[in-house]
Amino acid sequence: MPRSYPPEFRRKVLDLVASGRKVAEVAQLLGISDQTVCVWRRQHLIDTGQLPGTNSTDQSELTAARKRIAELEAELAIHRRAAEPLGEVTSPKGGSKPSA
Repeated sequence: MPRSYPPEFRRKVLDLVASGRKVAEVAQLLGISDQTVCVWRRQHLIDTGQLPGTNSTDQSELTAARKRIAELEAELAIHRRAAEPLGEVTSPKGGSKPSA
């Protein structure tokens, strides 16, 4: 799993790069990879509207939504497996209703 850095640390890194220091120099000084600094810088530019892309807020909402969808799909699969022996497998929308 990727290592997580506090927002204050990221801000410090971005401030050092913005002040004119080279990405490689900042990365070596703080013991992180050049790629990490570049990713943070790119995301900062997206968040400030300087580059097109998904901002951090939207990305965290998307991540949470995808996690919830995965949980619901797993739950649905469990229910379907449990219903199979009973012969009660129905479509997700409830199937068709009998006509009156």
